[in-house]
Amino acid sequence: MFSFVLFSMTRAWQGFWRNAVMSLAATATMVLMLLLLAGFWIIQTGLLAGLQFTEQKVEVVAYLQTNATDIQVAELQDRLRVMPEVASVVYISRDEALAKFRDSMRAQGRDDLTRYLETNPLYASLEVKMVDPSLVRTVGDALRGDPSVRNVIDIEDLVQRVLTVTGILRTAGTVLLVIVGVIALFIIINTIRLAVLARAEEIEVMRLVGASDAFIRWPFVFEGAFVGFLGSVLTLAILAAVADPLSGFMADFFRVLPLQFGSLTRDLVALVMGAGVGLGILGSWLSVRTYLIR
Repeated sequence: MFSFVLFSMTRAWQGFWRNAVMSLAATATMVLMLLLLAGFWIIQTGLLAGLQFTEQKVEVVAYLQTNATDIQVAELQDRLRVMPEVASVVYISRDEALAKFRDSMRAQGRDDLTRYLETNPLYASLEVKMVDPSLVRTVGDALRGDPSVRNVIDIEDLVQRVLTVTGILRTAGTVLLVIVGVIALFIIINTIRLAVLARAEEIEVMRLVGASDAFIRWPFVFEGAFVGFLGSVLTLAILAAVADPLSGFMADFFRVLPLQFGSLTRDLVALVMGAGVGLGILGSWLSVRTYLIR
């Protein structure tokens, strides 16, 4: 078995270089399609990260009664923190709220009229970030039922619109990625099929001299694996060369840095290597199979 595998690999390597023009053309096509697939994968990852970042900005703001005691506020925060729907709770005092308001006015270049007031007109508040924005009503109802809460900002309609938009974008991105994947699959397999077609006479000669199907098929399968592996390595090298400017583009466009995440790098390597080698083997297998059906 080992000798047969070694023989098939040797024949595949010889066939790769004996038909260098078609092999390199198939490799170039493989690289282009893998770059296209990887590019859309990166964009999809950035899109999902951006949408998640946007959804994480959703928060419920509750203004507290002026006579709410520190103990009441602390108890309310403790009750909120144990809720599974709540990611975090931040208490904003009246002085902090006034300072933030004044900073906002200065940043906008507007006159701060609060300096003419003798007392602070703002209320202390709680800013509650959600684990899942769709559960904003549950947290809002819990806040409205507490006697220390003066008012809760109603953002349910806004959150629903945000979730609708992000859901549409997620679905559209996934559908587009699948379409690109199918196109890449078709073009890569068709290119390998053309490369095998150019050697139809060689296959026919081997059949005429009595070569077995395995003897004919496996060198082509390994040759397809060579093409896929070479195309994958070249694709990853190109992606590594453009990683820095691509990371900058992702940061500017999505306001996140998904390329710095280790999981994306691992997923990208797995995607490119798996798609390249897998499609190379599949394309060769299917292409040779048509000549072996008796």
